[in-house]
Amino acid sequence: MLIKGNKSEKLTWIFTARISSNALSLSSPVTLRAMYRWILEPAERYALLANVAVRNAKKDYHVIVEIGCVLEPEEVLAVKRAYQNRYKHSLEEDVAAHTSDHLRQLLVGLVSTFRYGGDEINARLAKTEAAILHEAIKDKKHNHEEVIRVLSTRSKTQLVATFNSYRDEHSFSITKKLLDDGSGDFLKAVHVAIRCINDHKKYYEKVLRNAMKRVGTDEDGLTRVFVTRAEKDLKDIEELYYKRNSVQLEDAVAREISGDYKRMLLTLLGKH
Repeated sequence: MLIKGNKSEKLTWIFTARISSNALSLSSPVTLRAMYRWILEPAERYALLANVAVRNAKKDYHVIVEIGCVLEPEEVLAVKRAYQNRYKHSLEEDVAAHTSDHLRQLLVGLVSTFRYGGDEINARLAKTEAAILHEAIKDKKHNHEEVIRVLSTRSKTQLVATFNSYRDEHSFSITKKLLDDGSGDFLKAVHVAIRCINDHKKYYEKVLRNAMKRVGTDEDGLTRVFVTRAEKDLKDIEELYYKRNSVQLEDAVAREISGDYKRMLLTLLGKH
């Protein structure tokens, strides 16, 4: 089922016109994948992205973390229902089957929890858990269970208060010394989770920046941000991109990619 809205209607018209002219068959697989992911309902889209992520040999679990840390609790439930309907088993089951050890505990925890969505903050708890996180990650002597417990059970508002308390106490962000060249998948997932919870728009801006500054564009990352955020906060992410890079996002897209794929992304930006 198609999402309603001007951008969706315009892209659907382009998609239909290309089919009618037999031109779509000449489009790249990247374009076809992007278009298919766009026309899905949001929950179906995330279900597809999650399934691709857990089965990907590259072991990239950003999508799973994004589902658990960016989406609202009801949205996470909708994704899990869509996943079950589509693949006939649960998202948690597949995540667990394709991961192990502490990474499995973290990812399953993030998509299993129905987070409290209120604005209440317990300042004393924030300070206490900031200290717990500091002890858990300093000198790379990680108490993984405590990190998993805090990240997978607390509300986003409470976690932001904890991250702010950490910064106030130590004069640098919790993510600053979290990673090094030898960091494994678990710490990388923790890093993504913290960034998504703390400010998901800045996180997505960096995904776009990294996707287009590397040798060879990361089309999967680029597509994921555009199709999942187009009807939510892509405009805000676009503004952040310009502030960070002094380049308009539409200009960066036009420079890095071409053809139907470029037309699709520019349409999602409202620039085509």
